[in-house]
Amino acid sequence: MKIISSPKQMLKISQQVRRARKTIGFVPTMGALHEGHLSLMRKARRDNDVVVVSIFVNPTQFGPREDFRRYPRPLRRDLGLCRKEKVDFIFYPQAKDMYPQDFKTYVVVKDLSNVLCGKSREGHFQGVVTVVIKLFNIVQPDIAYFGQKDAQQSIIIRRMVDDLNMPVKIKVMPTVREKDGLAMSSRNTYLNARERKDALILNKSLRLAGLLVKSGLRDANRVIQRMKQLIMKKKTAKIDYIAIVDTKNLKPVKRIENRCLIALAVWIGKTRLIDNMVINVNLNV
Repeated sequence: MKIISSPKQMLKISQQVRRARKTIGFVPTMGALHEGHLSLMRKARRDNDVVVVSIFVNPTQFGPREDFRRYPRPLRRDLGLCRKEKVDFIFYPQAKDMYPQDFKTYVVVKDLSNVLCGKSREGHFQGVVTVVIKLFNIVQPDIAYFGQKDAQQSIIIRRMVDDLNMPVKIKVMPTVREKDGLAMSSRNTYLNARERKDALILNKSLRLAGLLVKSGLRDANRVIQRMKQLIMKKKTAKIDYIAIVDTKNLKPVKRIENRCLIALAVWIGKTRLIDNMVINVNLNV
């Protein structure tokens, strides 16, 4: 496993791999790796000749009052985990190399970026899309892997790839959860014991929504209200949003039909957590 910090060197290596007619699987991360990330690496390893993992805490996707400075950065542990998963290259750039002085170019996916998480995290998805485009240009992957937990991010990136005719396939893999149902997240480490227990209410509310839909309830607002009632039983919980939206354009649906996304963001204490579930009425899921 080789650690590459220079974007130019990483690009040179990627071009050499492609000239050798080998495929590149890419897992972009901000580090603080957990089983969710590792599952993406394993899938990339099965699908491709070469696996590249990026570790970069991207400053442009954090707001001024968000947790950029305290975001966990356990690099030595992360490198050990990547080595165990037989990753070929770690791309570990510095912010000054990704955003040189007088950097001016940012990319926005209109309409999809200012709803759900984008509504309360202004500029977040502009930062995400911009850094992902840069990473794709540098690593030149055949396939890039993302987790379903960040559903809005995956939908936006897929749209960006389609709109800009980028030669990369996006694979979105299922959310990996702890044994008790909590979606794995690097931010889970911020939770104290009580908050960690209360955080289970996110997945419980989604499972409640699934049961309500399966039982025949199709009114999206009524489903959302039932979810809110359950979540607000926890004193540490404060709802940012709960939404039921179309899986392609992220527009709210009034009646749950066909395939839709139930997504939520909830503050547990001072930690903002997200989770989601895809509902397909035709499949009773």
